[in-house]
Amino acid sequence: MNETSSEEPGFRQSLIILGCLVGWLIYSIFVMKSEPHIPLLTATVITALLLKWFGVRWNRIEHGMIEGIRNALQPILILCLIGILIGTWMMSGTVPTLLYVGMEWLDARYFAFSALGITVLVSLFTGSSFTTISTVGVALMGIGTAIGADPYVAAGAIVSGACFGDKMSPLSDTTNFAPAVAGTDLYTHIRNMMYTSGPAMIITVFIFLWSGTKEDMPMEQLKSVQTSLSQNFHLHWLTLTPLLVVLMGSMRRYPILPTLTAGIASGLVVTAVTQGNSNPSVWFQVMQQGYKADFTNEIVASIVNRGGLQSMMWSVSLILIALALGGILQHGGVITALFRRWVRPIQSNGAMVWAAGTSSIGVNLLTGEQYLSILLPGQMFREEFKHRLIPAKTLSRTLEDCGTLVNALVPWGVSGAFFANALHVPVTAYMPYAFFLWLSPILTFMYATLPYLREKTLYEHKMKM
Repeated sequence: MNETSSEEPGFRQSLIILGCLVGWLIYSIFVMKSEPHIPLLTATVITALLLKWFGVRWNRIEHGMIEGIRNALQPILILCLIGILIGTWMMSGTVPTLLYVGMEWLDARYFAFSALGITVLVSLFTGSSFTTISTVGVALMGIGTAIGADPYVAAGAIVSGACFGDKMSPLSDTTNFAPAVAGTDLYTHIRNMMYTSGPAMIITVFIFLWSGTKEDMPMEQLKSVQTSLSQNFHLHWLTLTPLLVVLMGSMRRYPILPTLTAGIASGLVVTAVTQGNSNPSVWFQVMQQGYKADFTNEIVASIVNRGGLQSMMWSVSLILIALALGGILQHGGVITALFRRWVRPIQSNGAMVWAAGTSSIGVNLLTGEQYLSILLPGQMFREEFKHRLIPAKTLSRTLEDCGTLVNALVPWGVSGAFFANALHVPVTAYMPYAFFLWLSPILTFMYATLPYLREKTLYEHKMKM
């Protein structure tokens, strides 16, 4: 491992930077209750000034910032298209039809459990928690609002189900990325994740079943919502065509950007055919500002009047700032210095797994980027895991549990920011109810702590050699 260059901060200097960042973000976001944008922007300025003070050249700091933003380009394009897609699907009647049908079939007494199951299935088939939450998740939140379900619990169930399906799907990008970085194959990785994901999901299912309300469904309110939907939209099976287009594109593993574009285009065609709206100027307005119409039912208005490109600017600006900060930390040498000092003194294999997991969580908190939370610890720990005969599948599972899932629990994370914006529920509000997301990392650390489980895993690895 290369020694720190004269232009890189040392361990103590990196620890000072880390301490300042964590302290400032905790105080400003959780104590002052500020939205994360300005605290993160301030943290970026503080980091740049400290690195300059510690001898890092400005052009290197600037390069890191630009590289971090470069990593944000694809997520930003996806978010922009999803905002347009939501507005288009409201206008086409796709989401209103889902709402109407869902209210017929969902059991209000166990809404969270039902939402969990639906999002698991959709996410497994699509391999994308983003697609699931921006389509089915939005519709489920609308149904939850109509029947009086707790929005925080509903969002927790939706996020848990979408992330489980994403994590266990062979179509998922992070599920393919983690084993590639760790040095194992995809299906070994998926099977091994069941040791943590399986129990975590079982516990989540029982919690939502046990917490189901026994109250009767508010039929009058529900019927008024359905009546308002049927009066304002032509509800027809053809309106579900855009959803099928996106699902088929995801299942066939077409790239996400063309798939979302096809979903938008098919939504416009359905708008003209089923809703009788073929005015391009109206389409452009909806795609830009979101769907807006006058409804006598306030619940329907709060559900349907949304979407559009501008609705995603909150998330886009947050991701730009967060990844600019992450780029400075990565290319400025802070993360490397911390990892280098962290890995060397580790003695036990269990502690090595703990270090890999906490590193993934740390990268999530510092950069807000789930791919970096897999890539950087994966690169740092891969050879050390191999040297210690710790299976690569253990590293890939750890990276997924503590990287992919934890990102949705970080308010400035790419996933967390998007989920909060799409569902209209802050990360800190749905976090306590997203049981699957924090149970999986806990089980990962538990496996690393219990001697029997550690020895069994190592024994199985040696038998295969």
